[in-house]
Amino acid sequence: MSDDQLAEYRSKRDLDRSPEPSGEHAPRGGPIFVVQKHHARNEHYDFRLEVGGVLKSWAVPKGPSTDPSEKRLAIRVEDHPLEYATFEGVIPGGEYGAGAVIVWDTGTYRNATRRDGQDVPLEQALADGHVVVELCGHKLRGGYALTRTDVDERGRERWLLVKMRDAKADAGRDPLASEPESVLSGRTVEQVAGEASV
Repeated sequence: MSDDQLAEYRSKRDLDRSPEPSGEHAPRGGPIFVVQKHHARNEHYDFRLEVGGVLKSWAVPKGPSTDPSEKRLAIRVEDHPLEYATFEGVIPGGEYGAGAVIVWDTGTYRNATRRDGQDVPLEQALADGHVVVELCGHKLRGGYALTRTDVDERGRERWLLVKMRDAKADAGRDPLASEPESVLSGRTVEQVAGEASV
């Protein structure tokens, strides 16, 4: 991993003030995915995939769904360091992304992107704007597709995150509501925020 992959991440943060990881000590393993619930100015979920030594990241305002008919907006954000996959805590007020963060789900994934019957490497799939991954998490399982649609007025790439129609699809399940706790600590994002204010 080259340092310039995390240059934007570091430029947005004062890592002397924020408890977020610096990206200097990358863990081994993977490939992993993580979904973090982020109680920032606008509550959202961050969907991240380990690719090329960093976490490629999207902000998903409504969070991922297990219903294939639900198309969820996913806004591409800066790459994050691999250590971010286990980050829980509160980013202090005045800092970029201020607010509480929990690891809502995590696990491993497999690249399932194919074109014309051939496997497509994930880096190429990202550049092409269409990625299919098979997740093996605690809450999310099976295929998910990410498709780039356009660029917004702020220059950010807009993608759609959609559950694939497979055995793990479930239109009647809403894990965001029924399973709000962190898979690492068992805490909700509200509890993490409350602990920081005590």
